[in-house]
Amino acid sequence: METIKNAGNYVADKVQGATAATSKEANKEVAKDNNAGVGTRLQAAGDAISDKASETKHDASAETNKQKATH
Repeated sequence: METIKNAGNYVADKVQGATAATSKEANKEVAKDNNAGVGTRLQAAGDAISDKASETKHDASAETNKQKATH
């Protein structure tokens, strides 16, 4: 039963990590956009940093759950 739970958590973490990666890339593009205001660009840069941290956290959690599910 625990293996099924870990497998489900692995999938959820992979999805959340991928979502954060997509958001990070979108925010990076806004931060580079010369037509966007300075405040908007700074906010997007900060959001990209936050998204990268979230992506890293979820990827690490996914790997942990993958290991638990296979052992």
